[in-house]
Amino acid sequence: MTWIPDVTVTVIVYNDAERLPRAVASLRRQTHENIEIVISDDHSTDDTPSVARRLAARDDRITYLRLPENSGGCSAPRNRALDIARAPYLMFLDSDDELPERAVESLLAAHREREVDFVMGAVERVRVDTGRTSTWMPHLVAERRTVEGIEAEPALLFEHLSTSKMYRREFLDRNGLRFPEGIHYEDQLFSAQAYCLAKSFTVIPDPVYRWYIAPYEAADSASISNQRHKLSNVRDRIHVQRLIDAFLQTSGHEGIKEAKDYKFLKHDFRMYAGDLPFRDEEWLAGFADIVNPYLAELSPDAYARLPRAERVVLQLIRDNRLTDARLAARGLGHGVAPRETSMDAEGRVYWGAYVPESASSRSELDLTDQGLDSRPFPSAQFRHEITRIERGPGASVDLTIRTYDPGLRLPVGPQVATLLLAPGHRRMRTPFRLDPVRPGVFEGRAHLDLTQAPLPLNGFEGTRHPVLQLTSGTLRNTSLLLAPLTFPTLRARIDYRGGALPHEVTVEPEGRAAGRLQLRWTPVGVTSKVIRPLARRAGAKAGARVRGAVRLVAGVVR
Repeated sequence: MTWIPDVTVTVIVYNDAERLPRAVASLRRQTHENIEIVISDDHSTDDTPSVARRLAARDDRITYLRLPENSGGCSAPRNRALDIARAPYLMFLDSDDELPERAVESLLAAHREREVDFVMGAVERVRVDTGRTSTWMPHLVAERRTVEGIEAEPALLFEHLSTSKMYRREFLDRNGLRFPEGIHYEDQLFSAQAYCLAKSFTVIPDPVYRWYIAPYEAADSASISNQRHKLSNVRDRIHVQRLIDAFLQTSGHEGIKEAKDYKFLKHDFRMYAGDLPFRDEEWLAGFADIVNPYLAELSPDAYARLPRAERVVLQLIRDNRLTDARLAARGLGHGVAPRETSMDAEGRVYWGAYVPESASSRSELDLTDQGLDSRPFPSAQFRHEITRIERGPGASVDLTIRTYDPGLRLPVGPQVATLLLAPGHRRMRTPFRLDPVRPGVFEGRAHLDLTQAPLPLNGFEGTRHPVLQLTSGTLRNTSLLLAPLTFPTLRARIDYRGGALPHEVTVEPEGRAAGRLQLRWTPVGVTSKVIRPLARRAGAKAGARVRGAVRLVAGVVR
């Protein structure tokens, strides 16, 4: 009797012998066991073939499929597996990820409850560098429901992963739906087509995919999504967007074009925008040449839905004000003010040193409604930049800080500012004076003595970014502190608590995101060999006993 599995799960792999067993193990642990597992190998050149064959020998549900040559993408190995899949329902897994144990059971149950074209669930994102877990697009999967066509919820276009879904085989075959080969970002096109072709699909809040994110892995091993430093990556993403646009037009789904444009601006372009401060002039020019023709085609209503800070960066790119775009991008998501603003004859305020010439630029760079001169002081927007970093005596750092106040919120004359730093639960406060340079600009020097950092009794391991606090009467404003994007790394060993709690402290540029000043504490000596392991073994529940044991060890060492 021929075995018919309920679900076929395809695991695509290329040169990933180390992580493939973890992915397959997650399938073998599924609570719904009647599954077929197809390992589809895109012609790996490492030990993947022997690892895959060993896995297949251990479990007769596993089939190993090896492509005759490398395709360079995810589509071909998925499509070849589809050709041999025996189940009426299909799923896809990447070799560096996992399925939660109840993933197949949860998705299949939803299919059996109501006939739909596919079922999608929640995706757990796990940062491999920190272990921190979050849910991908949580607001889209928070509620269980059946959607009668993508027009009913076009915001779901943001969830463009093909791996978070279980598809009915008949739906894919009836529509001739396969992964597009020879392109990158194939998931975006495949998912857009699936959303548009599906008469109905079900959303469940259950976790159905575990996605391991390595955002800062080496460039030569990074995934396609993490290769944004390549202009070819930008071209690939724009190419896929144009393919999606063409499909929407030919399939009669122009009605969701604005939602799709908004998704591109808010998600795809936004990722590149956050990287702009770290790109050189040549890259920025190439980037503008690639994206500007496409940006001109997008719906004005899609732009209007964006926060003003993102619209500013987009317009500066479109105007080829690339140096200004880098400055504006450093404040994205943090409420950072521009260095300066300009005003027209009608009193409208614009980003930058001069009033834009074109009506479209004036519309997008208009900051009048941002209330730079009127919003409550705790949420007032300033721009704090470290202009110079010098090593001081011992383990101290001298910082020259310039504060820009384009809304003229600070009174004339010197200001008292405070650097706040908390490597643990207690804050270290470093007050200093900001003197006026010209209207709306202040400058001062702060002496940051890292030996005074109030570390916990069991030490501290991690990074912190100082922030700057200003006061107005009883009100406080705490804002981001930007650092030079590059400067020589400073290191010092600090023997906290009289030598009982030694650490190495590193002062370095953040190297990503806004580009803040980054301080990193690394336990060394007795802290790493005795105190930290003791605290970890005792655990958080030990409470006072942990603190007592740490004090005892510190006393013995002292």
